[in-house]
Amino acid sequence: MTDLEQYISSFSEEPGYLDFARVGPPGATVVAEEAAQLSLLSRARFGSLQGLLREDERVRDAIAALTGFRADQVAFQPNTSTALMHAMFGLTGTVALSPAEFPSVSYAVARAAEALTVVEPLWLTTDHGRVLPGNLREQLTPAVEAVAVSLVDFRTGYLADLEGIRQVIGDRLLIVDAIQGFGVVDAPYELADVVAAGGQKWVRAGWGTGFIALSDRALDRLTPVMSGFTGTDAADMPLDEILPPTRGVRAFTISNPDAIAEARFAAALEEIADVGVPAINAKIAVAVSRIIDLADEYAVPVVSPRDEGERAGIVVLEPAPDQLTVLTASLHNHGVSTTARGGTVRLGAHVSTDEESYAMLRAALVGYASATKV
Repeated sequence: MTDLEQYISSFSEEPGYLDFARVGPPGATVVAEEAAQLSLLSRARFGSLQGLLREDERVRDAIAALTGFRADQVAFQPNTSTALMHAMFGLTGTVALSPAEFPSVSYAVARAAEALTVVEPLWLTTDHGRVLPGNLREQLTPAVEAVAVSLVDFRTGYLADLEGIRQVIGDRLLIVDAIQGFGVVDAPYELADVVAAGGQKWVRAGWGTGFIALSDRALDRLTPVMSGFTGTDAADMPLDEILPPTRGVRAFTISNPDAIAEARFAAALEEIADVGVPAINAKIAVAVSRIIDLADEYAVPVVSPRDEGERAGIVVLEPAPDQLTVLTASLHNHGVSTTARGGTVRLGAHVSTDEESYAMLRAALVGYASATKV
């Protein structure tokens, strides 16, 4: 059995689950890791709790292995949104971003602008929701200090051209919300200055897991506004004085992390590293192609990218407005888990998407085609 086959066999979600862009059901490795750590905590044997403290180093090493950042450039975060808040509140100047970004990005920029008045959003005009190097170049101004973009757009499934964007923006900070691709896209994360992601989707580590990775340039330019007692140079918790933030990424932490969440995240990332992101990506590419082929067979318009170089694990369907309810009802009635939003239906496949899932999707599309046949 290959590493990929072993990885696939560790998952046990029910057939018909095609909603990985919303949440990825954890596999046996993550479930066992959490059970082991909870058992350790529940017994609290003398000296055993020190082991939980080592999970922070473990998870930072695992994140570093998949991103190309150094472990000392990475800090654990409870989710993507918190990581992005740290980044946006630390900025000074104009941030260019699409108004169609996931709210984690746009809310972080807006709240920072409202609270500190040192950040100003520049809302980009996009190419049907896609931030492309060409249209980005035309809209940049000298005031722009940073550009924020999703690695994979949650609405369109478009995989951003990080190389092209980096070439266009020069030495401005590049902030990447990577949650819709981290773990399944072999992206050049080292081109970014800020990478934020969570582990509950494609990494399949469950909620409460995430990170922020900061380049040395980002550390020089960002101010750790939300910096707690864990973000100082003190070896132990400072009790009788308020110390300044440290110079490193740890300054962008507020309190002690959830060590069990760190263990879950680390276990999932270590497993991905063993299999290899390229192997996972290739398997998902086949799954996405099969979903697109099924949609084409039953004449359901696909509005997400078809080119493998422009997509990750998301397929977006956009039926006629008067047929959307028919499609969502048919998917529901056949037990296919998807997300419907804004007139579209989003499907996401992973390595464990099985033949029964494709059969269920086909049956749902047959029902849809029959109901909409004129």
